Amino acid sequence: MTETLLRSEIVQTVRELQDHGLNHGNSGNVSVRSERGLLITPTGCNARNATAEGIVTIDMDGTVLGDGAPSSEWHMHLAIMRAFPAAKAVIHTHADACVALSCLRQPLPAFHYMVAAFGGNDVRCARYETFGTAKLADAAVEALRDRTACLLANHGMIAMGVSLEQTLGTTIKLETLARQYLLALQGGDPELLSDEEMTTVGNRYKNYGVGTLEG
Repeated sequence: MTETLLRSEIVQTVRELQDHGLNHGNSGNVSVRSERGLLITPTGCNARNATAEGIVTIDMDGTVLGDGAPSSEWHMHLAIMRAFPAAKAVIHTHADACVALSCLRQPLPAFHYMVAAFGGNDVRCARYETFGTAKLADAAVEALRDRTACLLANHGMIAMGVSLEQTLGTTIKLETLARQYLLALQGGDPELLSDEEMTTVGNRYKNYGVGTLEG
């Protein structure tokens, strides 16, 4: 896909994230891998002001190529692209249920079999670090090992995938499950699936092309 098309796809994804209620105002950011490094939404980007021309290019050394200021979370996007070569897209949101669960600093456990779709028996919650820092980037990479998404303590969530379409689907799925888990907690302590059952489910997901992005 050409860089022009990738830029347009990022803008469309920004708008879809708001349409799904996953980001509000200037929160969240989107990036895709490109021949020159990665393309990322600019600082202050939202569904109203996002344009293909405003998308910022960063090389793999972290140097901005051309004009524009990248999202404050560019460290996190770049670190993920470096750590997981198979990752072609990254989406970070402040989706409500994910933020709420991240403020409890708890992982999303195996309360539902679909948790296995993220690559393991839970979706980890990365340790808290100040937003927009290299330390937060390191925390996210650590929590994403063998996974396709993680929560970010007192912050939100981040997901990666082989395309923006897949990564958007992962983002929507995580927010849905986080909301359902919080609803289940209101009725008591949810019964969690065993490690054995989650392994079985995980193997079935692999047959559908859903796996980790370890690389």
